[in-house]
Amino acid sequence: MKRITISLPDELGAAIDREAHRRRLPVSEVIREKLEVASASQSGPRRIPFAAIGRSGRTDTARNVDAILHAEWAPKEGRARSR
Repeated sequence: MKRITISLPDELGAAIDREAHRRRLPVSEVIREKLEVASASQSGPRRIPFAAIGRSGRTDTARNVDAILHAEWAPKEGRARSR
């Protein structure tokens, strides 16, 4: 078994001590359990929350970029452009 020394904020250390005392377990066992749960939830491919954020569902965007930009930025009748 590998031994690691870590520093914890006082509040977190006290919470772990309380749980270990309540469950009548060594502090190291409580920490091992918490680390196992945390690492299990992180297994598998990592989800990237912003991936495909600009996805339009179209496949011709790059080919038609000039027409798309012109349609978006051309002055519209009855609407003033602000700068």
